[in-house]
Amino acid sequence: MAQQARILKIARMGDPILQKISKRVENPLAPEVTHLIEDMEATVKHMNCSGLAAPQVFSLLRIVIFRILKTTDNPSYELTPEYDPEGVPWTVMINPKVRPLSDEKNSGWESCLSLPGLMGKVARYHSIEYSFLNKKGQEEKRVAHGFHARVVQHECDHLDGILYPQRMEDISTLGFKEDILRSSASTAEEARKK
Repeated sequence: MAQQARILKIARMGDPILQKISKRVENPLAPEVTHLIEDMEATVKHMNCSGLAAPQVFSLLRIVIFRILKTTDNPSYELTPEYDPEGVPWTVMINPKVRPLSDEKNSGWESCLSLPGLMGKVARYHSIEYSFLNKKGQEEKRVAHGFHARVVQHECDHLDGILYPQRMEDISTLGFKEDILRSSASTAEEARKK
């Protein structure tokens, strides 16, 4: 009988598991790996987020799930000029590897399920190549730019025990999402009046 997928608890900043390096998945088709992926898929759909890494759900395995929406009404994306989504359906990455294609970096706003309510500006490589095993154990390779590249780098950082504030060059940009969005909206309104 098939196991029912569960919505998993999210580890928050301060939990030691988020500072640990995840282990390589030796057998992508192992039942425990399949069950974890199913639970992660149920969790991201429930949370309506861009991505999730296994350490965030208390599993130290090198597994990431992410997507890039073609359109969104999420106002925080409007703060990131590089948001030009090609659109990527839900993708499961096992043992992902990321390689920058140039030294060019862009700063953009990021938030994270493990830091609820917060967001901060992070510089990330604009263009990357990444490879991984999919949930069938087959190898895939892709090139990503802008927001797509940002999401992949953010999620893969979790596998090495890194949260986005550790990547921030200016910690003064870390703040509560609702306040940053409100401030940004009023600044944009003032600019329109001029």
